[in-house]
Formats: sequence, C-alpha cells, structure tokens
Amino acid sequence: MRDLRILVVDDFEGFRRFVSSTLRQRAEFRIVGQASDGLEAVQRANELQPDLILLDVGLPNLNGLEVARRVRARSPAKLLFISAFSDPDVVREAFRLGALAFVHKPHAQSELILAIDTVLGGKRFVGKGLEFTGDKPSEAPHRHEILFCPDDAAILGSLTHFVAAALNAGNPAMVLATESHRDSLLQELRRQGVQIDVAIQQGTYTSLDANEPTDPVEFVEAIRGLREAAAKAGKKYPRVAFCGERAGRLWAEGKTDEAIELEQLCDDLAKAHEVDILCVYPLPQGQDAISS
Repeated sequence: MRDLRILVVDDFEGFRRFVSSTLRQRAEFRIVGQASDGLEAVQRANELQPDLILLDVGLPNLNGLEVARRVRARSPAKLLFISAFSDPDVVREAFRLGALAFVHKPHAQSELILAIDTVLGGKRFVGKGLEFTGDKPSEAPHRHEILFCPDDAAILGSLTHFVAAALNAGNPAMVLATESHRDSLLQELRRQGVQIDVAIQQGTYTSLDANEPTDPVEFVEAIRGLREAAAKAGKKYPRVAFCGERAGRLWAEGKTDEAIELEQLCDDLAKAHEVDILCVYPLPQGQDAISS
C-alpha cells in the first residue's frame, strides 16, 4: 500500500502531538503538514493536496465546517472530523459537507486508527457518543467532563475551545469563571473570530463569577434563558454548553466535599436539562493535561 498523505488540523498543539504519535503506529501513514487555524488549513490543503485531512470543528479564524466546504470545492481529500463537541447538528452537517468519519475527542485514542481504516475501506464511521438520524437529531448522551490542566494558559485555552465550539455551532454557552478569566476569554474568542458580541446581544452567552456561591436555581434559570434565546436566534434544537472552574478552585483549596457536591449538581444538570459540561481543574506541576 502506498503512503497515505495526511494533513492534521487542530488549534491545540498538544492534541496535534497526540495525533502524530498515534499515526506513527502505522508505517504507511505519513503526516505531510499541520495547521492550527481554519484559514491556514484551507491554504495547506490546496498546497499539499493530501489524501486525508483530520479536521477539528472549533478552529480560530474559520471553523472546521467552513474549512470542509472550501476544501471539498478544490480537493478530493477524504475528510475525517475529530471534535470535542458532540452536537448532533454539527455531526450531521459535517457528513452533509462530505466528511466520511466523525470521532469524538474523548474516544480518539481508541477510535482514530479504526476510523481511518473504515474510511479507507469505503465506509462511514460515526464514533462513540455521537448520535443523529434524519432531519431531527437524536437525543445526544449527556456529557460531563473533568479536565485537569497544567497551568493557567491551559485552563483558559480549554474554556475558549469549549465555548467557541458551542457558539460556532449555534448553541448557547455559559461560563463560571474568575473575572480575569472571563475578560481573557472574551478577548481570545474575539481574536479567533467567534461572534461573541453577537451572542451576548442575542442572550446566547452568559458568564457567572466562580468566586460566588453556587445557586442551583440560578443555574437552571440561566440554562432555560439560554435555550430560549438560541431558539429565537434560529437554532432548531439548542443544546447548552456550560464550562467552569469553580469546582476546580474548591478542590485546589482543599474543599473537596464542596467540589464533589458541585460536580454532582453538574451531573444532574447534564442529565436532566441536556447540558454539555466541562469542569477544569488545576493539575499538580509536572503533569500533562488529562481528561476524565
């Protein structure tokens, strides 16, 4: 078998390293290039003409769906999406644009090679935790993830990626973070070209202070308001994305019981109200970011 020329597109360098390491398991897989944003991805695809493009959804400057649309007009490359976001509308749109596979990032370690082999065999691959049928998406499984981050930059990057993926898909987002992180998050979202100011105006984005006590009633009311705002903005089946650092801060301060209580609340919200949740925690020095 001749070499399979692959272009890897993801804005997180650590994930690109993971993909590169995984692909090295197969001698015929050859990475011919990498890109960290959407515009660069389109340019590299045109220049390199790869056989396969591994593509994230939440990219700066140009989201992955738009990248797919532009690439398909000029290149015969096969498209395989790898995304942290599992919204059924996004998955369906990816396949409509010509993707042959969609892998949910939490399962990438076990599914990436299998997905590539399935695509090369001429079949479509839909990863674990991804469900969609017909015109109306199936009910997606609840998502409640905990991500341990090695430093402040990783925390901000994780929050940014999560919120950007939601807003780019037309879904509402809520953030529970410190004032400095909320301000930095807004700046980074604007830098990446995410329409955050439009989302604020529409009421599809809101933020709460991570230093304030958690009020379950306030959470539920905020979720309801976000969903209604997204529906008014044209999202047919909105799914709220919530991310925060309060539980992680409580844990770091030794308040483990309060952190566990908050995680239990988040799990209840995820199951009862169709909310995708990401909780970020500071990781002890010397370790790489991990997800549970």
